[in-house]
Amino acid sequence: MERSSQPWLYTNLNQVPYNRVGLVLGTGPTTVRGKPNPYFVGRIQAAARLYQARKVDYLLVSGDNSSPYYDEPSAMREALMALGVPKERIYRDYAGFRTLDSVVRAREVFGEQRFTIISQQFHNQRAVFIARYRGLEAIGYNAPNPPEGFNSNTRFREPLARVQMVLDLLLNRQPRYLGAPIRIGIDPSQ
Repeated sequence: MERSSQPWLYTNLNQVPYNRVGLVLGTGPTTVRGKPNPYFVGRIQAAARLYQARKVDYLLVSGDNSSPYYDEPSAMREALMALGVPKERIYRDYAGFRTLDSVVRAREVFGEQRFTIISQQFHNQRAVFIARYRGLEAIGYNAPNPPEGFNSNTRFREPLARVQMVLDLLLNRQPRYLGAPIRIGIDPSQ
């Protein structure tokens, strides 16, 4: 997975090819202790840089909104707007509960075949692999990793997520929810 996704991962902003849409994978804005989540901050800053460098025209922020008290897509949109990305250039995907859901919904709900995935490298490896396996022309732009010493469950969760990914792909699992089509750049952003 790491080797096969490598040709489509970028760290240098100047080398990132243009895609109309950037897909920002969700995470919460704060840690369980209420501090700013460096994964969130890194993804938002990377997405804003892509937009400002005209590497993407629109951003699709995809995350969990399973409770009235937890709304990753809206938090991402607010953070992007604070960095100067216009509201009408940001689309929210409220059913990106898992990476598979976010990637597949980008095509099935939002009509995108080609897009740039924005997350940290370990996550982009998995997301781009899923996308390419599903026939999508996705690339990844790697957001910075958290500072050295940041304690997170992510490093423990990722090996399990990769095993789950293999099962999902072998069993041809689909997103939990699909829904009515929304066309980025045509339908008003929500």
